[in-house]
Amino acid sequence: MRLHHQKHHQAYVTNYNNALEQLEAAIAKGDATAVVRLQSAIKFNGGGHINHSIFWKNLKPVNEGGGEPPHSSLGWAIDADFGSLEALVQKMNAEGAALQGSGWVWLALDKGFKKLTVKTTANQDPLVTKGANLVPLLGIDVWEHAYYLQYKNVRPDYLKNIWKVIDWKYASEVYEKETA
Repeated sequence: MRLHHQKHHQAYVTNYNNALEQLEAAIAKGDATAVVRLQSAIKFNGGGHINHSIFWKNLKPVNEGGGEPPHSSLGWAIDADFGSLEALVQKMNAEGAALQGSGWVWLALDKGFKKLTVKTTANQDPLVTKGANLVPLLGIDVWEHAYYLQYKNVRPDYLKNIWKVIDWKYASEVYEKETA
């Protein structure tokens, strides 16, 4: 994960900042073609930064509490909306494993329906591209760079084991804030 954080995530931040600088210059020049061309770089790299920033908040070593189940209102909501934490994990693992190519699997709060939901996003698309009512609580990176060094090309094994280091604190805090 150190390589993932220091190299991959940093590349998204660097490329996002570069694209923003280029955008500013293109706007100053009135170069509409360059402005439009930069949109995909901004979305991809900005999304990579947004997604990874959430991902790191969702992880903690086992000896620091990683893998401990959520409690209080988020735990109760998981039970109400999925039947159990185990059922949620199975659903996220299945959807993450089935995602073709690279992307993310998310536990989100759908504020419109006041329910938890599982969604996937392709590439580095942030969850907000799926709908304004979706608030990301927990994101799992299913790009090969997230697991290849340890799990080779066996994404299901990565997904099975990532739960041992999931830290529910951030997800619980966001859930509490959004449902208050």
